[in-house]
Amino acid sequence: MAGNLPVNSAASWLDGHEPRAAGLGRSHLFRVIEAGLDPLILVSTLWSLALYWDGRLTSAYLILGVIVFSLSFPGASELRVSVLRMIFNIIFNWAWIVGLLLLIGFSTGYIAVFSTSVTSHWLWLTPFSQVLAHLALRRAAPKLLRLQGALPRAVIVGMNPQGEALARGIVGSDYSGIKLLGFIDDRSDQRCVKQDKFNLVGKIDELPAFVKRNRVQFIYLSLPMTSRPRILQVLDGLKDTTASIYFVPDMFITDLIQGRSDTVCGVTVISVCDTPFKGYNGFVKRASDAVLSLTILTLITPVLLLIAILVKLDSPGPVFFRQRRYGLDGEEIVVYKFRSMVVTEDGDQITQAQKNDVRVTRLGAFLRRTSLDELPQFLNVLQGRMSVVGPRPHAVAHNEWYRKLIKGYMVRHKVRPGITGWAQVNGQRGETDTLDKMQARIDLDLDYLRNWSVQLDLYIILKTIRLVFKDSTAY
Repeated sequence: MAGNLPVNSAASWLDGHEPRAAGLGRSHLFRVIEAGLDPLILVSTLWSLALYWDGRLTSAYLILGVIVFSLSFPGASELRVSVLRMIFNIIFNWAWIVGLLLLIGFSTGYIAVFSTSVTSHWLWLTPFSQVLAHLALRRAAPKLLRLQGALPRAVIVGMNPQGEALARGIVGSDYSGIKLLGFIDDRSDQRCVKQDKFNLVGKIDELPAFVKRNRVQFIYLSLPMTSRPRILQVLDGLKDTTASIYFVPDMFITDLIQGRSDTVCGVTVISVCDTPFKGYNGFVKRASDAVLSLTILTLITPVLLLIAILVKLDSPGPVFFRQRRYGLDGEEIVVYKFRSMVVTEDGDQITQAQKNDVRVTRLGAFLRRTSLDELPQFLNVLQGRMSVVGPRPHAVAHNEWYRKLIKGYMVRHKVRPGITGWAQVNGQRGETDTLDKMQARIDLDLDYLRNWSVQLDLYIILKTIRLVFKDSTAY
């Protein structure tokens, strides 16, 4: 209703990610289907296998079905991610559910209650069925939208960059479930930004009448925050309508990093730039880093010793290359790598490695190409200076240079730097010989900060392993 004003970040549309509130880019029907799809598949697959193998549905399977449903509800939305990412998410979510159930089952002894044939087939058939179901939903989505009848209508008040970004998100989505009628703005067509040829359908004073006449259900206020009297006037005029109103203030074009509301001494504040690793998330991130780095260092100790000997035999100089980098909150840290060059630069002027760089040793070329020179950085992770996944640290000299040229460059230091990162697995690895290349890397680093999750970290690690065997951009 007009009296209630949900404030939703425009960053969801500006960075191309799916908004999570009702009426903001995803059909209510799809929200319902996606919430129940995975839980129902998990339970129905279990019960079907129990009936097939055991011939009956015992109370043990009924209880297990309820537990699985509780663990998996609501299901995640996979409509807007790639098919490969969808498959990864399904396998990841299924793996942790299975791991938890097996842990409980073996520790309590209740695993013996269930048929081995049922549980073994359930392990592989469930994710397979989930993938098929989500692929079918993608194919059926346009038809399901048409079956809902007329789409709810929407208008955007204020034709400006953040308003146009929202319009592009609505119009460009196959699953938005919204019909955008156009923009409401007092300016003429010539004065409005009209790169995408969106329609101007009326003036702001005409908004209440337009909403009633065209049965508009959603109104998105994309007005400058300096226009507070104008905004209050618009809201006052809409009190006689039943439309849902959403505020898309221009502050969000500053590109929120982990934007969320919080309370400080009873006063509501909105974070514009914050770390994703607060509270529980911070504990999970640090614990996973410590466990993973300790495990990997234990396993690769013979490899580390062998490489150290080879480095010493290949060329004169130290085994380890130490360089000052920027870490968490921009504090200097010392990063360890196997020396791959005849020099160990760490001053105010540092030249990045280039293709056919004469400074790279014979062994160093192989180490850099296979990323084996990065292995000592797991010591940095164990120390708490770095993370397994995060924005790659740059030399201090490079930081001081690029922070002056690239807007938002230092924001990447809101988290610990990583051995591998979102930029590196998306083609931004190796030399950044142009400003555009560094800008592309920073954009991906900030994208990682906005969208961090445990699944994303694991996805990056798996892509890194694959990249080591086929990437040719590191030298």
